[in-house]
Amino acid sequence: MTQEDIIEEVRFWLQSFVIELNLCPFAKRELVKDRIRFSCTDVDSIEQLLVILRDELLRLENDLEIETTLLIHPQVLQDFDDYNQFLDLADTLLEQEGFEGVVQIASFHPDYRFADTAKDDAENFSNRSPYPILHLLREASVEREVANYPDVDKIPQRNIELLRSIGAAKLKSLGTNFK
Repeated sequence: MTQEDIIEEVRFWLQSFVIELNLCPFAKRELVKDRIRFSCTDVDSIEQLLVILRDELLRLENDLEIETTLLIHPQVLQDFDDYNQFLDLADTLLEQEGFEGVVQIASFHPDYRFADTAKDDAENFSNRSPYPILHLLREASVEREVANYPDVDKIPQRNIELLRSIGAAKLKSLGTNFK
């Protein structure tokens, strides 16, 4: 599968799952405005991924046409526990490179599992994606959206209730690459 194919699969997931179910009420506008950067890498080591992550952070900082970046890395961190541990390294990189408080990283993975949930609990699907993805968000944009959205604190609970009402079996059959 080519990087372009992978990007198209992630774009389809974003449109048909995240936006269609309104899991993130802010995603549609940025997709329509073509302000989401889809970046797919074929690196196969954590060290290489950190270099690519740093490059994407710098690109986001310097290109104001990009609102947010989905850094897709299908060849590295396939194991969710390894991926979850990597997030600490990513946060350390944010701090070391001066991006703490400027960019935040949201995490998506095919096997995403929140603490204290069973593997097949439906709420885990809010952070499940076809491939491991690091979602880079501008902090100022997040703060602006949060300030202008009514009841933003209710989004996670609404998503949990929605996903539970759909059920894990149905979520798996929605044409996504979820495990």
